[in-house]
Amino acid sequence: MFCTSCGSQIQDTAAFCGACGTRVKRSDPVPPPTITTHQPPATVHQPPRGPQATCEWCGAIVSATQNSCPRCGATLNAKTITTESGWAKLPGRKDMAKLQFGDSFCQIEGIYVPVADMNLALADSVYFAHHVLLWKDPQINITTMPLAGAWKRMFAGLPLIMTQAQGPGHIAFSRDAPGEMVALPIQPGQAVDVREHLFMVATGNVAYDWFSTNIWFSTRSGNENETHYPVGMFMDRFTAPQSPGLLLLHAAGNVFVRELSANQPILVKPTSLIFKDPSVTMQLHFERPNVGFSMWGSWDNRYMWLRLFGPGRVAVQSVFEPLEGENLAINSCSSATERSW
Repeated sequence: MFCTSCGSQIQDTAAFCGACGTRVKRSDPVPPPTITTHQPPATVHQPPRGPQATCEWCGAIVSATQNSCPRCGATLNAKTITTESGWAKLPGRKDMAKLQFGDSFCQIEGIYVPVADMNLALADSVYFAHHVLLWKDPQINITTMPLAGAWKRMFAGLPLIMTQAQGPGHIAFSRDAPGEMVALPIQPGQAVDVREHLFMVATGNVAYDWFSTNIWFSTRSGNENETHYPVGMFMDRFTAPQSPGLLLLHAAGNVFVRELSANQPILVKPTSLIFKDPSVTMQLHFERPNVGFSMWGSWDNRYMWLRLFGPGRVAVQSVFEPLEGENLAINSCSSATERSW
């Protein structure tokens, strides 16, 4: 078959055109591949011939001559759009891009406030934060998923339960705010750490856990001390133990991803962090410019950063909240480095 947008030949089972990234539109169901008697069935699933490439976003093996992944719709020429500083914009997907997980599909609809429209198969399920549910078919079964450590989560302002949805049927999710929807495939044995309040939806085969960030500082105002958590008291950790899964996050503004090499450091604003690989470690970092005498002390001329060390991926958002307590007098903090200039 051929792409209706650019005319390139595409595979019968492809969801996207490998040349221009346009979603494949079909009026009839895709017929299964024909297996002849002189060809064993295994050849139907053979990787593409000629030079091959791996989609860095979903891990699919595709032809190196293609520009878009036929499986997830992500651009394959990421190196050509990487900045000199090493940041790459979130892999682009056209509006109405369709992602497959298990026997189900997730279609990303819209640009400024995107919606995740999921067609769940009978054997597939998803869990999500309750406030992101937009609409659902009546036959979708909704249940609750209690989380461990309820007292600590309540103290940190995190949800105490997750909501589960079981197919078959359609269900849709959206965050009531402009930004980008991050579709993050997770391969078997892979995990990702996500900053709190950014999680939207995960497929049922993705395991959920959370851990203490141990990134904090305390300030003193008069006789009162207050503890601040620049990246939150806890972070969410999502893992695919046995089978691939899909994780959806919501970020403000644009999303940029960078791959850090071993022991390579980078400084980011703490509230701009979206997710990181578990292999990436973090600590606070302070910078103090020398501006001479100040009646308020040195803390009013100080910059606070989150210092990240590779190896692994780091993702940031271009719109982020101001850091509370950054210019107050700090009397204690977690492990940190400092530089004066």
